[in-house]
Formats: sequence, C-alpha cells, structure tokens
Amino acid sequence: MNELIVVALAGFFASMVDGALGMGFGPTSSSILLSQGISPAAASATVNLAKIATGLASGVSHWRFGNIDRRIVLKLAIPGAVGALVGTTVLANVDGDQIRPFLAVLLMLVGVRILFRFSRAVTANRDFREAAEPDIRAPEFNESGLEIVATAGGVTNGLVGAWGPVVTPFLLHRGVPPRFAIGSVNTAEVAVAVVSVGSLFASLGGEGLNLGVVLAMLVGGVLAAPLAAYVVRFFPPRIMGLAVAGLLLLTQSRELANTLDFPFSRWLVYSSIPCVVILAAFRPRIERAWRLRREAMSA
Repeated sequence: MNELIVVALAGFFASMVDGALGMGFGPTSSSILLSQGISPAAASATVNLAKIATGLASGVSHWRFGNIDRRIVLKLAIPGAVGALVGTTVLANVDGDQIRPFLAVLLMLVGVRILFRFSRAVTANRDFREAAEPDIRAPEFNESGLEIVATAGGVTNGLVGAWGPVVTPFLLHRGVPPRFAIGSVNTAEVAVAVVSVGSLFASLGGEGLNLGVVLAMLVGGVLAAPLAAYVVRFFPPRIMGLAVAGLLLLTQSRELANTLDFPFSRWLVYSSIPCVVILAAFRPRIERAWRLRREAMSA
C-alpha cells in the first residue's frame, strides 16, 4: 500500500510539472518505475496508459482556459503518433536503456539553448491573463521543421516516455507563448500515448504490467491536471522558459550520472545548475548595471 501511495504522489507531482511546463511526466514516472525493477517496455506501457487519462484531463482543462491552438495540435499529433509507432517497435526489440545517454546529452543541449534564450528579456506576445476563449490562436510563428520534431518526440516517447522535453522547447524557441506551447503539446500527447500503448500491447501483450501501479499513477496525475492547467496561465514566458531549462538540465544530468556511474562529484554538478539558472534570471539586471556603470565612467 505504501508503494502505491508513493506512485500516486509521483503521478500527482509529475502531472503538475507536465501540465505547468509541458514536460516531465514521462521521464519522472519512468525513472520511478524502472527503479522498482519494471522492464523498460512495461514501464513505457504503464506511463503511456497514465498519460492517456492525465492527457485527456489536461487537454480539457487547457481547452477550458484557452491554452490550445488546434492547428498546432494537429500538426503535432499526426507525425507524433507515427514516431511513437517507430519508438515502441524499437523498444520491443532493443533495450531502451542503451539509448538513454544519447537522449540525455541531446536534451541537455536543448536545455542550454533555452537557458540562453530566456536569460534575455522577453516581451510577451499576448497577456496571459486575458479572457480565455476555446477558439483563441497562438501568434504566427515559423512552423518549418515542426512535423520532424513531432516525429522525433513520438519516437522518444515510445522509448522512454519523453514527448514534452523534445517538442515543447522547439515551440518555445520559435516564439510560441508558453501557455499555447504547453497546452497544445499536452493535448497532442494523448494521440501519441494511445499509439504507444496500442503498439506495445500488440507486441508484448500485458506482460509486466501492474494494474495497481497504473491506477495509482492515474489517480495522482488526473487530480493534478486541472490545477496545473490553471496555474500555467499566470506564468510570464521568461520565468516559464527558465524553469523548463532548469528542469531539463537537472533531470538529464541526473540521468547521465546514473547511467555512467559518475562519482560523488555529481553533486557539485547538481548544485551548480540552480546557480546557473539564477544567474540567467538576473542577466538583464546585471547587464543593465554594467551598462549604467560604463555610462557613468564615460560621462
């Protein structure tokens, strides 16, 4: 019973992170399940089953609060589902742990790019606290490569449950406001999760699945989804971007440290990441202070 409570709490907090930042549910949940000895394929099936329910709850909540652009959802869902089919097919035949170090390095590089982007002052495209309407659309942005990224996100979701960390940063990089990026990504994730589960069941059946673990994660995740969808509307884009970068760097540095068995110096890396994020948050003030100092000295 205590184990199921821990899983339910993990599902709640993972869903909060995923709903507020557009990523984190899969990697967080997968790491917990794998640490309990569940096979990668069974862990992927469990996480994606939970994602279907939490994704539906999150999608409805985001729609209610006006965080969804239907055009973006369609452009993500279809290629994402194709990618998920590829990823789960590979997972059914190859140990997914073998590719995790490469994925972790890629996501850390993305985290660094996001950190640099949002360390500068960002002007919001729209006021996040405006009245929410279901038919509201995100501002126009460069959509080139969107289908490719969605396909890659589907592949990584099928392998290790990582959909948001691949797709959400791409949309943020292209200037999509966080509320639309996160709401649309979470909604499209439902289709990706459905295909992932269907493919894994077709390949492996229900082997390794624990119904109690699935239900516990579902309950925790569904309870958190509406709260996260409401909170995300009030986050300014710069803070949200820095949070996404920090999450990527922390989770993926931990993944690398565990995979490569780093020594105790890993804690030095862990502690340095929040410091770097804080410095990035204060970058505009630091640059302004240096500029005023130079102007004063030249006057």
